[in-house]
Amino acid sequence: MIKIKNDKEIASMRIAGSVANTVLKEAAAFIAPGMTTKEIDDYAGERIKAYQAKSAFLGYRDYPCNICISVNEEVVHGLAGPRRVQFGDIISLDVGIRYEGFIGDNALTVAVGGCDPLSQKLMDVTEASLYEGIAAAKAGNRVKDISRAIQKYVEANHFSVVREFVGHGVGKTVHEDPQIPNFVEKGRPSPKLKAGMTIAIEPMVNAGVAQVKVLSDGWTVLTKDGKPSAHFEHTVLVTNGEPEILTCSEKIPSSLKVS
Repeated sequence: MIKIKNDKEIASMRIAGSVANTVLKEAAAFIAPGMTTKEIDDYAGERIKAYQAKSAFLGYRDYPCNICISVNEEVVHGLAGPRRVQFGDIISLDVGIRYEGFIGDNALTVAVGGCDPLSQKLMDVTEASLYEGIAAAKAGNRVKDISRAIQKYVEANHFSVVREFVGHGVGKTVHEDPQIPNFVEKGRPSPKLKAGMTIAIEPMVNAGVAQVKVLSDGWTVLTKDGKPSAHFEHTVLVTNGEPEILTCSEKIPSSLKVS
């Protein structure tokens, strides 16, 4: 069942989205060569608490970390631990927070100090494909219009879209209807977009083949061929005009700003 948010709920989601995006940017800026992924996760957890929020991921389906940290060939759902990030790595950070009952969910991929040209192009294309998808998130369009925009842009740049993991509705829970694939699948139902829908659009793009595998930890998703992957995400409000990005740190209330 697709949930349409009212004005009060949307106002709450703007705050949750602002906090999520602020924490995401702070965590990305915190990363330095030699740091462990657990140190990054601990820092993100501290920042979430500083904004009077809670991690939306910690404990969700028994996930053990504050945020998802995925390195190089790791696609999504990476677990924090003793691994030390190195100069040239690319790190995908996925931050979901709960604030006053609502979720803000966003992600980005950054290079640690710099990276090779292929990884940089991969990140650039993945981020641009996210905004191609957002531009299609208009009332009257269908979910497949978002999917098509992302897939077309990614494949025109000779990269691959992950099929097994998709975007989703978001609100009081991390995952709501509808699913938002980053590709068009013939015969798949494609709901019409309506004003008041809040959705997480999140292309996951591989430098090589689209196929992935899951590690024995039950969480970490890897590219099947070991080539790098990138991930970008925003929580978006569908309106009767242009879509609104809710995960926007510029909208964080002054009362929540902390040093």
